[in-house]
Amino acid sequence: MSKMQIATRDGSCPSYIYRPAGSGPWPAVLVYMDGLAIRPAMLQIGERLATHGYFVLLPDLFYRAGPYEPMDPKAVFADPQRRKVLMEKYFAVATSANIMSDTRAFLDYLAAQREVRPGGIGTTGYCMGGRMSLIAAGTYPQSIVAAASYHGGNLANDAPDSPHLLAPKMKARVYVGGAIEDQSFPDDMKARLEKALTDAGVDHVIETYPARHGWVFPDFPVYDAAASERHWQTMLALFEAKLKR
Repeated sequence: MSKMQIATRDGSCPSYIYRPAGSGPWPAVLVYMDGLAIRPAMLQIGERLATHGYFVLLPDLFYRAGPYEPMDPKAVFADPQRRKVLMEKYFAVATSANIMSDTRAFLDYLAAQREVRPGGIGTTGYCMGGRMSLIAAGTYPQSIVAAASYHGGNLANDAPDSPHLLAPKMKARVYVGGAIEDQSFPDDMKARLEKALTDAGVDHVIETYPARHGWVFPDFPVYDAAASERHWQTMLALFEAKLKR
């Protein structure tokens, strides 16, 4: 793993780069972090993806709020004041407009790397990052050919930047993994997203895991080992089909 700064419209975004062993070029995957930001459990996503032959870019989407210490999800969930700071200081700067502006810089960076195979890239994201993964697929359809979202929230709501509204622009194959217990992605929202993707002719799968929101990461109190491994299987199958053809 190496760490670098990627210049964006609004500053400099700390980003983590993971390269497979051997020599490239390799297909690229852009990982959108969850709302608990960069920490060991998040970095492990990049590490493991690289072992499967992907050049991985994992940017810190909270950079506009300044440096921070790695967050402990269990401590954050147990402390209302910490949750308040998270929402008001960090989530406030991680708007879809800001992150899509940043994504242009991320895509330009990947396109300039000799180690990255030319052609489409894949995206994956968790929680808020799952939402951003789908928005990116609709915002940059010429670049993104595979987009995954795991326990992503608000994927089809009434907001003007709701991901489902971008379905007609998507060209990627889409995979969405929701949870049976997730107030941010209830059944009616799943149905709304399903209809939008189907009506737009998007190649997609939406599945509901027998788990709770946040099940992927071992530092979450709701971590589910079986569901987490299922997430890896589905994500790798998606990228294998679309990025390694």
